[in-house]
Amino acid sequence: MRESSPFYPRKSLGQHFLKNPRVIHEIITRAGFESDSRVLEVGPGRGALTLPLADRVKQVVAIEKDPRLAEMLEKTLHRAGIDNVLLVCGDILRFDFHEIAGHGEGRIHVIGNLPYNISSPFLEKIIRHKELIKRAILTFQLELAKRIVGSPGNKEYGAMTVLVQYHARLSPVLKIPKECFYPTPKVGSMVLEMDFTRPHPRRAEDEEYFRKVVRAAFAQRRKTVANSLSHTLASPAARKILEALDQCRIDPKKRAENLNIDDFLRLSVALKSLS
Repeated sequence: MRESSPFYPRKSLGQHFLKNPRVIHEIITRAGFESDSRVLEVGPGRGALTLPLADRVKQVVAIEKDPRLAEMLEKTLHRAGIDNVLLVCGDILRFDFHEIAGHGEGRIHVIGNLPYNISSPFLEKIIRHKELIKRAILTFQLELAKRIVGSPGNKEYGAMTVLVQYHARLSPVLKIPKECFYPTPKVGSMVLEMDFTRPHPRRAEDEEYFRKVVRAAFAQRRKTVANSLSHTLASPAARKILEALDQCRIDPKKRAENLNIDDFLRLSVALKSLS
């Protein structure tokens, strides 16, 4: 059946739709969701992942911001006789995860092809709700994916890298050429798995303060870690920051990109004790 009017992707919403059936099948297969899984899908679009997901899991909750797409997908689901998909027209960044999780049915899974303009705030959102999420299978633009999986000493490594890897075990799943999307984006993408049941083994004494220190250290990444912390943190004083770095055996002339997660964990403890 033809649509009553042509559909034009909205650039303002960063809409790029997967069109390669082989890639779609591979994402679903590698996600490995179980038959009793409840899956939150971010931006289902035309349902390329939604329909095959519905055949494999207990429930899909699909959050679509574009009312045009939500209406189209609702009709597609109805025609296919699929009744285990809850379609919500709304903004995923405003959606309350507690509406579908935390009711005694176990942690949810998350899947989606994220528009670049919401990738960072969405990562922050799922970190805040990590206790509700088992795994996330997310597609990012290649540049951002490389930042998330970065390692100390390279230019991609930053605050986001440290914070995501602290909260979840990361695994690259699949690289997707840009030609697999419509309209064709400027760069390719990468699918990452985030396992929130396997966080970094060492935990912070105060996670909020740990997060504050990480962000402060990278706030002026061209500066040394000592200078960046001194310019960004309200306290402790600069001499106390040098004392904390010395306690942790961290060279104050190093930059934040040269510190690993354990360095930041030790540093956050030392800084807080001197504040």
